[in-house]
Amino acid sequence: MPALNPEIFEWARETAGLSLDEAAHAIELKEARGVSGAQRLAALEAGEEEPSRPLLVRMAKAYRRSLLVFYLERPPKTGDRGKDFRTLPGGKPPLYNPVLDALIRDIRGRQSVIKSLLEDEEAERLPFIGSADVNVPVPELAERIVLQTDFDLTKFRRQDSVEEAFAYLRLRLEDTGIFVLLLGNLGSYHTNIPVDTFRGFAMADEIAPIAIINDNDARSAWSFTALHEVAHLWLGDTGVSGWVTGLAIEQYCSDVAAEILLPPRELDEFVDMGRPSFDELVDSIGKFAGKRKISRAMVAYRVFRMGAITQKTWGDLNERFRQDWLDRKEREALKQAAREGGPSYYVVRRHRIGKALLDLAGRSLGEGLLTYTKAGRLLGVRARNVEPLLSDETPTRGGD
Repeated sequence: MPALNPEIFEWARETAGLSLDEAAHAIELKEARGVSGAQRLAALEAGEEEPSRPLLVRMAKAYRRSLLVFYLERPPKTGDRGKDFRTLPGGKPPLYNPVLDALIRDIRGRQSVIKSLLEDEEAERLPFIGSADVNVPVPELAERIVLQTDFDLTKFRRQDSVEEAFAYLRLRLEDTGIFVLLLGNLGSYHTNIPVDTFRGFAMADEIAPIAIINDNDARSAWSFTALHEVAHLWLGDTGVSGWVTGLAIEQYCSDVAAEILLPPRELDEFVDMGRPSFDELVDSIGKFAGKRKISRAMVAYRVFRMGAITQKTWGDLNERFRQDWLDRKEREALKQAAREGGPSYYVVRRHRIGKALLDLAGRSLGEGLLTYTKAGRLLGVRARNVEPLLSDETPTRGGD
């Protein structure tokens, strides 16, 4: 068996965001002969002891790392998230989230397979990836995206719901060559990643660009997040996005997304409102957003950016909308718990994965380029679930 480098134990624990005490509890390393679990773990990290195979397995699970990582010669380099658009220059980095890190590793793994399959199909490069920079005026980049994707705002708004409006936008993006995935956990709600941690992730690649949306966010926000990440793709950026941070590039991408979904000329009614009460403003924004199949938070952002409300009012509105959303999520969860049924496992999975990736997996399986095991990894399901996922079948047996 290869020698183990104790530096990797410390690296894996720290990048999982765990203290010695927390990690010792997570890997079930108990006190022995008067030595605490944390002290025993510190000894392992110092190279004074070697872990047993079962303990290594528990470490891999607790730290969300592959078991093979512990046999590397040295800790791997960090930076696989790309740019972190959640942090101001010189500012404190966001709290480390090991589930987000695991999700992004998973996304990168899937993207490499997608790219390989597309290269086998001799797919053409997408010239719009990385074709712009922040010096391009916001309206101009918005127009470029609309023309490239053949997006029709009128058709978007004619949809019956925000979900169907997003589905229309997603189809336009995927027909352009961008894979759009709804991913907010590692396959189970037990690993849900809060929207406070991340809202979206972009992978800028000329063959297989990907836009990830945290589907734990409000459905009315998905379209805005998708276009925000698409703006990053046009800039050639790979990285993770969160709530508005004050970063110029994040503000730019948000402005591009808002320009597409809500042209500034439509906001005149908020300029002419005079001095409405806070509740009147909430009501007006709600009705305005509902007609346009977009989120109230996006409208508030747009109204703030045009100078019709103060930054404090914008902040208060965001907090109100956020609390309303949390309350609604709680009510929906209670309703769901009180009734049986709902969408099947396969319907939910197809929705999260998107038609473009499902089609690619189906073609590649048919051509013998993918095994069912690899297809399962690509789609985020077990191998036995691949075939029914790609068909219209919905077996009665459970999924993952």
